[in-house]
Amino acid sequence: MVDLRVSELLCSRLCHELVSPVGAINNGIELIEELGDDMVGEAMGLVRQSGQRAAALLALYRLAYGAAGASTSGHLSDMRDIAVRYLSYGKCRLDWDLPDDAAGHLPDGAVKVILNLVVLAEDALVHGGTIAVGLARTPAPGRLTVTARGDRVGLDEAARHALSPEADPAGLTARTVHPFVTSLFARTYGLPLGMADTADGALLFSLGLPAG
Repeated sequence: MVDLRVSELLCSRLCHELVSPVGAINNGIELIEELGDDMVGEAMGLVRQSGQRAAALLALYRLAYGAAGASTSGHLSDMRDIAVRYLSYGKCRLDWDLPDDAAGHLPDGAVKVILNLVVLAEDALVHGGTIAVGLARTPAPGRLTVTARGDRVGLDEAARHALSPEADPAGLTARTVHPFVTSLFARTYGLPLGMADTADGALLFSLGLPAG
């Protein structure tokens, strides 16, 4: 059973992410109400952009945290598009190298963990960069990889510890709950999760896949 504190912190993170775009929608409506027709164009632009941002967040979090992400019945191109929209409001670019026909070979939970790793990779790219998703070929084939590449890539020690199976839910914060649940999902679906700093300064996450 998931610790109640994990659920509380996860809700806190989701609400924190949604407060800004939803608040901006409200601000746009207030501009129209207070200033009338003169502000309609600018206000509607704010409402439209903020609504799209909120929708992008919800689409990704629905799959990353909800039951819908456990299935591999959907098209990987749809998952890619959801991740692209999610990242399009920040400083990171997605390089997705998973062909659509790979979906039939992925176990349940793999897409969910991939999307969680995309969010974690973005957290590691404070100054922006590229997040590459693909299949490892060497030296360890049969693994999915998510690579964060950019300036000053890294996760602090608290986030790294939260990724380990030994992490204590009592020590989590709203900032470290995401790496914790990412690791929890990977273990739940039997997908070994690894993380390494590469020689060229990138951060590499790998996800083991069942043989065959």
